[in-house]
Parts: sequence; C-alpha cells; structure tokens
Amino acid sequence: MRGVGQRARAAAPEIARADTGTKNAVLFRMAEALLENCDRILAANARDMKAARANALDAALLERLELNNERVEAMAEGVRQVAELPDPIGAIHELQRRPSGIEVGRMRVPLGVVGIVYESRPNVTADAAALCIKSGNACVLRGGSEALESNRIIGEIVGSALRATGLPADTAQVVDFTDRDAVAAMLTMPEYIDVLIPRGGRGLVAFVAEHARVPVIKHLDGICHVYIDAEADPDKALAIAVNAKTQRYGVCNAMETLLVDAAVAERMLPEIARALAPYEVELRGCPRSCNILPGIDAASESDWRSEYLAPVLSVAVVDGLDGAIAHIARYSSAHTEAIVTENYSHARRFLREVDSASVMVNASTRFADGFEYGLGAEIGISTDKFHARGPVGLEGLTSQKWVVYGDGQVR
Repeated sequence: MRGVGQRARAAAPEIARADTGTKNAVLFRMAEALLENCDRILAANARDMKAARANALDAALLERLELNNERVEAMAEGVRQVAELPDPIGAIHELQRRPSGIEVGRMRVPLGVVGIVYESRPNVTADAAALCIKSGNACVLRGGSEALESNRIIGEIVGSALRATGLPADTAQVVDFTDRDAVAAMLTMPEYIDVLIPRGGRGLVAFVAEHARVPVIKHLDGICHVYIDAEADPDKALAIAVNAKTQRYGVCNAMETLLVDAAVAERMLPEIARALAPYEVELRGCPRSCNILPGIDAASESDWRSEYLAPVLSVAVVDGLDGAIAHIARYSSAHTEAIVTENYSHARRFLREVDSASVMVNASTRFADGFEYGLGAEIGISTDKFHARGPVGLEGLTSQKWVVYGDGQVR
C-alpha cells in the first residue's frame, strides 16, 4: 500500500497540471471503452454475483453489486457528463481590488490524492475515477472483495484511457487485492493520501471515520423522511411516497420514514398502503398509524432510527408541520427530507428549519443524487457541514487558495 501511495503522489502533479482538453479526452475514451467492453464487465460481474450469493451476501448489497446493460450504459453516461462539465481547476472567484491596488481572489485547486473505500457498487470505480481525473486529483480506489472482478476490469479500462492520452496510469489505481489491512493502511498514510471518502455500510463508514488520520468526507446513514402536509395535493403525495420508497430499496436516498399530518392521515394512509401493497412493503407504525391501518406492525423506538435498505417503511402521524419538523430533528441522519404541500409558507418553513444536506418540496427523495443534481457522477454524499455537504461532485474534490495580482505594490 505504501507503493500504491507513492505512485499516486508521484502522479498527482501531472494530473493537476493537465489541461481541460486532455482530461476530457481521457473521460470520453473511458466512456467509449465501458460500452465496448460491456460484455467483459458483465461476465466479471456475474462471477462476483455468483461468489457473493455463495457467501450469503445480504439482499441490499447484492442489489448494489449487480450490473446489467442499463447500469453499464448509465456508468458511461455519467463519465460523459463529467467530461462535459466546466473544469473547476484554475477558476478564480471573487476577484476584488483593494485600496492598496492589489487584486485579491480565490483559485480552485485539486485536493491532491483522494482515497475512496467502498463496498459492492462497481459503478463507483468509474464514477470516482472520472470525477478525480476531471478535478485534477490522483486517486486510490479500494473496492470490496465482493466486487473484485468487476472493479479489476473497470480499473483496466481507466488505466488504458489514461495511458492513451499521455497521462500516467497511476493517476487512478484500483487496489486489486482483498487483504483488509489495505484499508487500515490507507487510513494512516497522510503523507500520500489527502482525503478519504468511504462509501458503503454504516460499519465501514464508522470504522474509517474513527481510525483515519486524514480528513474524511462521509455520511453514516440515510434515514430519509417524506412529510405529507395537510395541504398536500393527494395525487402528488401518493406518487412521491411510492417512488421514494420503492424505486430502489438499497440506496441511501430511499424514504425510510413517512410522516403524515393528522388532518389528512385517515384519508391518505389507506391509499398509500394500498399503493405499496403490490411491492410487499412492510409497514411499521406509531399508535395513531396502527389505529388507521390495524393490520400493520407497531414501530419500536429503533425503527425511527433505522436505515432499512429494504421494503420496510416506518409510518408516523404527526401534528402538523411543527410535529414533522420535531420528528425529523430527533431522528434524521441529516441526509434528505421532503415535504409535499401546496402551502408556500409551509414549504418555506420546511426548507429553512430542516437541517439536512438536501431538503425538497414536492419531489421524491430519490433525486438526492449527483447525477440528478447536474453534477455528473457523484463521489459520495456528505452529511457533515465542513468542506462539502450533500452530493459531492467536482467542486467537492477541490480546495481554494488565495491569489494576489499586483503591479509592484509594497506594504
């Protein structure tokens, strides 16, 4: 791992000074090669899936691990979108002339070497490499052992695209050995790695956050809420609730708790329960929810704090907007919350008072994603408040330095 770190550090200055055209050329080559090698990627992924099932990997991780034609195409499209984004590196912001005559501004610069530790999702390999290359960073990518074959093929594609455009393949290195000590080593190499981004289950993220000696961009849980206000449009509320829960289960921006204003609960909850029934979503409710839906299970205190990543949903009847905001403040993981309402004042209060990385009005929580936000592929989602918050795209992989233009001024 020290050798990997040394090679990444040596490659970092070359990618940092690469011009936009060169970086984009790498990404377009990557996108084309992902599609051209789709059969190889899917064959490798099939081997990973077979081994994962034999090892009894849980359903949520299996869902994240599996690739198909559509997901490979989406991977390539994400890389292309990153290529088409404005290059942040070298951009100077807020240039101001001071009384002394000097001009002072801030320039966007790469972070250096980014380490990404992740589980299951092989698409992260392409997403992370693309974002790091476009933002002028070298990267060390350590995927989980369950995705070893998939990540190895994607890593080869990235390395070939880099070499074809004259950049060192070590700019984006995939760690293709499964020794768990590799992760521990990455956490303690500040001389080679400038920032770490863990993507995966809570255990992995908590371990990285606790033991890392370098800064970490992270979120621990995705306990996302949808609140149906008394003045919600019923059709919008139904569509959003169903989509937020069922479009995909094993993702951090899926709804895990549904909140319904008491004023409309007796009307809305049976409709929502009927709409979720074909998806076999298990409902766990507060006492008032259980009275309205007598066939559902009672929710425990731990349910309100659970990221299920499964067809399970907690349901609470709350007393208006104040009750919804109080519930979210108590149980949210500060990832994504949504309100469904036609009341402008309620929407404004929700946006202002709910302290999460993404807050939405009349939209599914599933939109909390870098691709949907126009960032291209995302490197991850941060629920911290410093450096980056919410979906982390190109700007989240940069820092700023002060620049000064003078004309001979002295102080």
